[in-house]
Amino acid sequence: MAPGFRFASEMLIPSIDLRGGKVVQLVQGERLALEDTDVFKWVERFERFPAVQLIDLDAAIGTGNNDTLVSRICAARACRVGGGIRSIDRARAVLASGATHVIVGSALFRDGAPDVDFARALADTVGADRVIAAVDTKGGRLVVHGWRTALPLTPFEAVRMLEPYCAEFLYTLVDGEGMMHGIDLEAVRALRAATNRRIVAAGGITTHAEIDALDALGADAVVGMAIYTGRLALEPPPPA
Repeated sequence: MAPGFRFASEMLIPSIDLRGGKVVQLVQGERLALEDTDVFKWVERFERFPAVQLIDLDAAIGTGNNDTLVSRICAARACRVGGGIRSIDRARAVLASGATHVIVGSALFRDGAPDVDFARALADTVGADRVIAAVDTKGGRLVVHGWRTALPLTPFEAVRMLEPYCAEFLYTLVDGEGMMHGIDLEAVRALRAATNRRIVAAGGITTHAEIDALDALGADAVVGMAIYTGRLALEPPPPA
């Protein structure tokens, strides 16, 4: 088997982003690069992966939701679900729909700082082991509300305060999201040093070598654009 492919099912988490009932890929969360109405083609293609990251972009920016479709996907595949989960009731509903974990971002911050009271209440209600805290960054600062609002806070400050209340951190480097220029490994290394919780990194990952490098740092890789464009193969090449 080719180098790197041994990590494909263990370290690689494919991403399905939903908008208007379609699978989409956006560049830096803004410009539409790809869309596909055949959602379940991708659900089936990711069948052998133990986890899929499923993000409801409409819910994230408050323009609606894809709840019915999210429930159908979760019934077919183990999914960690994010997008618009801003209350404990919403988190409970998403988990009840079949999600294995909830990815929570904006609700974990208030007045430019981690909302520890909310984080604690969420963990107490649904279990910290089912909470993934999103510390998405742009220009080195936390961004929330669908990456549209920047906070005067670094991810390193955030993880130190939030780690008692979650199982993992999703670290999306928005500057590289959808660009396929590679992820900033040094940024991931720095966050890895700041917390004992599991790290899942996203933002520009394009090659199996990067996935291997992230694995060496103790981080998993969420990949979207490189998969949908065919830049990152999900199967090893045939023997020569």
